Amino acid sequence: MKKPIFMSGEEAAELIKDESTVATIGMTLVSSSETILKAIERRYLESGSPSSLTLVHSCGQSDRDRGIQHFAHEGMLKTIIGGHWGLQPKMMDLIANNKILAYCLPQGQFAQLYRSMAGGEPGKITKVGLGTFVDPRIEGGKMNRITKEAPDITEIIEIHNEEYMLYKPIPLDYCIIRGTYIDEMGNLSTDEEAMQLEVLPAVLACKKFGGKVIAQAKYKVKAGTLHCKKVTVPGIFIDAAVICPNPEEDHRQTHSFSFDPAYCGDIKVPVSETDILPLTIRKVIGRRGLMELSANDVLNVGTGIPNDVVGPILAEEGVGEEVSLTVESGIYGGVPLGGVDFGIAKNQYALLRHDDQFDYYNGAGVDVTYMGAGEVDKNGNVNATKLGANPTGAGGFIDITTNAKHVVFCSSFTGKGLKCSFENNKLNIIEEGTLIKFVKNIQQISYNGKVAREKNQKMHYVTERAVFELCEEGLTLIEVAPGIDLQKHILDQMEFEPIISPNLKEMNQALFSDDGPFGLGTIIKNKN
Repeated sequence: MKKPIFMSGEEAAELIKDESTVATIGMTLVSSSETILKAIERRYLESGSPSSLTLVHSCGQSDRDRGIQHFAHEGMLKTIIGGHWGLQPKMMDLIANNKILAYCLPQGQFAQLYRSMAGGEPGKITKVGLGTFVDPRIEGGKMNRITKEAPDITEIIEIHNEEYMLYKPIPLDYCIIRGTYIDEMGNLSTDEEAMQLEVLPAVLACKKFGGKVIAQAKYKVKAGTLHCKKVTVPGIFIDAAVICPNPEEDHRQTHSFSFDPAYCGDIKVPVSETDILPLTIRKVIGRRGLMELSANDVLNVGTGIPNDVVGPILAEEGVGEEVSLTVESGIYGGVPLGGVDFGIAKNQYALLRHDDQFDYYNGAGVDVTYMGAGEVDKNGNVNATKLGANPTGAGGFIDITTNAKHVVFCSSFTGKGLKCSFENNKLNIIEEGTLIKFVKNIQQISYNGKVAREKNQKMHYVTERAVFELCEEGLTLIEVAPGIDLQKHILDQMEFEPIISPNLKEMNQALFSDDGPFGLGTIIKNKN
């Protein structure tokens, strides 16, 4: 029976040949195979090999230091095809300075592309991405100047007189994965991992192209001791296995801790007072955004303000039973962590595989999704993927906003230096931000307002001082915070004049109070 060869990280690194295409599976630092990735980096720095690699990854996989930042060396990397680089400053520098070819694909389409590749299909066919920067008629997902003349990895096809995106297969030479237990036959489980991810589809995609699979595990156990239903990857698909010699450092469950049973679902823990957020601009924005919910809604939260504040606000307001929270990593329920620990949660009641989660987002679509944003124009187009010189990438943004029934973008009104205070249930601008976010021309189309209007998608843009709705005529101002001067604090801080609703209202003053819950439960119930 075929089984992997057990070896050290250094020996695994020797397997990687120059000019290979390598896929890594993980999200943030979750499931990062640090023992193997560090060894590959050391080998390159010492010998100059492996060089001219193509790195393939669906999610952002770093904590600003580790993860696939180990590949961020000019010469080591020739091409990157990825979903997100927001927590990878070295990689963004290589992309922004035209040191490597760089393509960005929507995270969910990427995770599911592995499934299409594994099954020998011509690629991933979908409407997700049409009208955005990944559309080959716009930018084709090409993130810098030198990639503009490189071959396209997407194309437009027509089926039954309808346009679709085709995400082309990417032949893989190696796939690097991680698990918790591996037995003597190579059967791998992911018991202690904080996400299920798309491990098996990626492995099978690699095998379809004759590639090799390298697995890192925390423990080696006797053959036959793993429950068959807990085996994520059968040993026949794994070529090399590395047991991590230092799990505290190189097999951490996530960035912030080496292991906590609450985040892989082994235990449920009480919600403490420390989970209640102080009143800040971000909390105000999250509170107002959540007023768009109705009872029994299923919602999604993206990175940034939504993921950092929505879960804690729902818990504080006691409405966790009224709605269902999901995260793109497969989470249902619970209280998500944010920042460098995005994608994990405690007290979740279900944790699906990453690619399966996007079947829901790309199909039925969530009732409401909460997303961050960097720029918006008068037509409701939003840029959340290329901010200044930083090519952060799409993550799950395009997948989820395409088919959600209602999209709520959450962002401060201006950026860089904005300072506010809250007195007497009003908003006071102490210092205005120097970065204008409502602009004439956005840098990159991450969300297409015209496409959204054509399919009657509901959209709001929520800030600490103003709320906009996307109407047929364009972006319309519908609410202003108490204490805010319309001309000075809103219109003068925009590069275009929005449509102003004839029914312009004042934002709920309770949003700006620090006296406990602001009444979200009542607001939600009164909608029904």
